[in-house]
Amino acid sequence: MTRTHHAAPTFQLRLALARDVVIGPGKAELLEAIERTGSISAAGRSLRMSYKKAWQLIDTMNGHFPQPLVATQAGGHERGGAHLTALGRRVLTHYRALERTLSPEASPEARALIELLESGDSSLESDTALDPP
Repeated sequence: MTRTHHAAPTFQLRLALARDVVIGPGKAELLEAIERTGSISAAGRSLRMSYKKAWQLIDTMNGHFPQPLVATQAGGHERGGAHLTALGRRVLTHYRALERTLSPEASPEARALIELLESGDSSLESDTALDPP
């Protein structure tokens, strides 16, 4: 069950492993915010997320990939901060590309599913022409 509310049908891409979502919409937004702000706390604030929650999401992502997606440097306001590693930028780039590929605007299959959901046509129940080969 999703914790978000959607007024219209939407697809949300998630890569899951074991009991974790390795990357999904919220984690991708967090990575983008870290890249934009250079700070985990600022990224969390921009997403209305606590620092602790942001760190939990980063820890989950970093724990599943062979190298961290986010690197941090201690040192306070002047020297500290966070940034995406090369792997973090690659993961984010691939995730966003997959989102675009699977979007209803780009995918006839995604469009068809949404149209079926919105049609409310009960006569489609017996239509085998829509079934894949």
